[in-house]
Amino acid sequence: MTQENIKRMPTHCGDETCPSCVVAGDYIYLAHHAGGFDKRDIKHQMRAVFERAKNTLAQAGATLDDMVQINLYLYDLADFDGAIEVFYEYFSKDCFPARMTSTSKFLDAECLCMIDGIAYKRR
Repeated sequence: MTQENIKRMPTHCGDETCPSCVVAGDYIYLAHHAGGFDKRDIKHQMRAVFERAKNTLAQAGATLDDMVQINLYLYDLADFDGAIEVFYEYFSKDCFPARMTSTSKFLDAECLCMIDGIAYKRR
């Protein structure tokens, strides 16, 4: 793949070394997305995460339905059930992407969750 087949989208987090996503051919590699730090509530933050991811994907000509893989990072594994409940609001039952979940300490102390992942959209 040549450089002209790769498009880096503008940053979404103020860090110029981190594009919001990279489009490489038919694949969209979504950078970390987080949000909703005004409330320490996992469902609120997960909704903000998915809304931000939706906006980034739209800029790349894709939707959440094009997601084939998501990495879900949680600050506290006790929030897992609440985070998963929000997946049902954004994905139909038979269209969930493959997922890996892990825990992490985040740079922003208010952050409870974050996602990154891969979408596939035939160009």
